[in-house]
Amino acid sequence: MDTSVGDSTQASDERLMLAWAAGDLPAFEQLYGRHRGSLYRYLLRQLRNPAVADDVFQDVWQRVIMARADWKPDAAFATWLYRIAHNRLVDHWRAQRYRPPAPSDGDERTARIPDPDTPERTLSEFEQRRALQLALDQLPKDQREVLLLRLEQELTLEEIGIVTGVGRETVKSRLRYAMDKLRARLPDSAPDTMQHQ
Repeated sequence: MDTSVGDSTQASDERLMLAWAAGDLPAFEQLYGRHRGSLYRYLLRQLRNPAVADDVFQDVWQRVIMARADWKPDAAFATWLYRIAHNRLVDHWRAQRYRPPAPSDGDERTARIPDPDTPERTLSEFEQRRALQLALDQLPKDQREVLLLRLEQELTLEEIGIVTGVGRETVKSRLRYAMDKLRARLPDSAPDTMQHQ
């Protein structure tokens, strides 16, 4: 099989991965460039700690590097990458043995979020993103994860199932519950707000 990517600007992730496994370092650099931002945002939203997200991010790419020789294009590269990230997050939470407690000033922070129903108060774009982030932080982590994979990474339900290790119906159920909770907390915010962050 020819693993050279030729004009690599148009090469698929899978072709780039195969080329890199065959020794083409620029193919890896392009693959990394395509996925580093979205992967880091995904990890940061899950972990809510930049230092920990940095460590996990590096570990995920280290695992990609170590597994390159054995990689087969059975699934989309992005699905495989997020499966590694998911597994690393599971390892992290297992090591923590608890979910981080809510901040002691959580009630005060919530009280400071302006009421979007007040006609004289128009929320700025920053305040809307902050309110959305707080609402996301309140979701159970399994619901938050499928929501972020669907809206930000634009994975299909089947791909999310592969990443998280659950069935399609479970993914649908978690998405539905997550969206219902977001709609209840942010009645005037469109669900696609997350796609632009």
